[in-house]
Amino acid sequence: MTTTTDQAEVPLQGASLRTVVAASAAGTTFEWYDFFVFGSLTTVISKTFFTGLTDTAGYIAALALFGAGFAFRPIGALVFGRIGDKAGRKGAFLVTVMLMGGATVAIGLLPTYSQAGIISPALLVLMRILQGFALGGEYGGAAIYVAEHAPANARGRSTSWIQTSAAFGLFGALLVILATRLVLKQNFGPDAFDAWGWRIPFLFSAGLLLVSIFMRMKLTESPAFAKMKAEGGGSAAPYTEAFGQWKNLKLVLLALAAIMSAQGAVWYTAFFYTQTFLDKFLKVAPETINLVMMAATAVSAIFYVLFGALSDRIGRKPVMLFGMTLMLVAYFPGFHMLTQMANPALAEAQARTPVVVMANPADCSLQFDPVGKASFVTSCDIAKSVLANAGVSYDNQVGPAGSTALVKIGGVAVGSRSAVGLGKADAKALKTSVEGQIKTALAAAGYPAKADPKRINYPGLAGVLFVFVIAATALFGPIAACLVELFPTRIRYTAMSLPYHIGTGWIGGFVPFTAFAIVAAVGNIYSGLWYPFAFTALSVTTCLLFLPETKDRSLH
Repeated sequence: MTTTTDQAEVPLQGASLRTVVAASAAGTTFEWYDFFVFGSLTTVISKTFFTGLTDTAGYIAALALFGAGFAFRPIGALVFGRIGDKAGRKGAFLVTVMLMGGATVAIGLLPTYSQAGIISPALLVLMRILQGFALGGEYGGAAIYVAEHAPANARGRSTSWIQTSAAFGLFGALLVILATRLVLKQNFGPDAFDAWGWRIPFLFSAGLLLVSIFMRMKLTESPAFAKMKAEGGGSAAPYTEAFGQWKNLKLVLLALAAIMSAQGAVWYTAFFYTQTFLDKFLKVAPETINLVMMAATAVSAIFYVLFGALSDRIGRKPVMLFGMTLMLVAYFPGFHMLTQMANPALAEAQARTPVVVMANPADCSLQFDPVGKASFVTSCDIAKSVLANAGVSYDNQVGPAGSTALVKIGGVAVGSRSAVGLGKADAKALKTSVEGQIKTALAAAGYPAKADPKRINYPGLAGVLFVFVIAATALFGPIAACLVELFPTRIRYTAMSLPYHIGTGWIGGFVPFTAFAIVAAVGNIYSGLWYPFAFTALSVTTCLLFLPETKDRSLH
């Protein structure tokens, strides 16, 4: 007994620790790759699996499906957390990598909507649920496993490599997608990727899955867990102890409010909503978005480790607080600058020729339809849907009762029309006619249909993204160490995984979906930022006032 305990208390050093970190981070990287391939192909997915919906509804549905994977992460966290706290860390996250990889490969084999009808999106939803369920058990296991092996004075640096796995996974996903696009475009034409080439990045994960399983099979159980089991200190009821005892439940709530609310909002805004914003509103070419996001992601990998190591010296709390505060300040000016750098013609047109929709409020609905069942056929709805799809911000002006909507573009006024009572074909023809008139007026006023690659200010764009990267990595770098240190060993996997995946899953995963829906409803392309801003502000306040410093705590 004494020998086992003494060995368990000695953290691994040198090559042994590097092996643990490498195997844990590599497996997590492959899982993030699987998850991010879907997020990066949202536009293609919406066209392939939601053919029966309108463009806006299909795009929102695809974003919601991306979020659905995140929605099931807390459930996975609870299931695999209990397994990890009772049976061991290694077994839990060995199962998660197999489940995640299998679901991803399956997505690459699914039939399209045109081939199988409603069965197609139903199967896709199931695969996304399995992905989210698996990822819910992955992160906590890997972070805890590394932290419980690391020396006390190097936990931040060691666990920060788990954080880099998200960067490497996203970078790998973007790289494979970009390479596939370019190769297929050159050899099979510009439509090949959207037609069938999108499957290749999903199928590519089969090889990554085999590597992940091989690496993780070579690992042994963590010292802290082995010590606890040797002393008979394991929890018989992890759920009851973690969430039924106030002393532990308050730590779960504190982790969610003070850390993970901001983490979900900041990280997914920086690395995912920026892609939605550049694509849907600024009309930047997909290849360009992939390149700039790959560059930002590559740079971020360095800073996770730097900020994790810094937290070993000055503490977890000040580093994380700096990151979330920086992003809170940067949200609105940063995205305004994105417009100026990525599509200056749009910024110039918005400043020179603002757009106003004058309509009877009773004639207007929320421009938001995640299931594609609503009929936006009033004159107001038609006008606003055209502007939302064009990425054009507009102000609302109250019109007289009974009047049809009027779109004012500078000194030019374009009257919309109502399709209420018309058949489907006639309504579509009317919408197309109104859309053509509004887009013609927008073009005459200098509103670009697409971002001009020659006018993109790449250094300026990189500068804005760099600020986002610094904020996200300063917050995310020390998080694993902080969360592991916050909770006792016997319930650590269960207690820490739940707030982490509520923050990243329910708050972060729905950033693109919710922000885009807000924009479609309100009309201002920056209005969606209030969603991540609110959660970040919550964490800044709670972290500053209530979060204790955990740097020097023992894990035993």
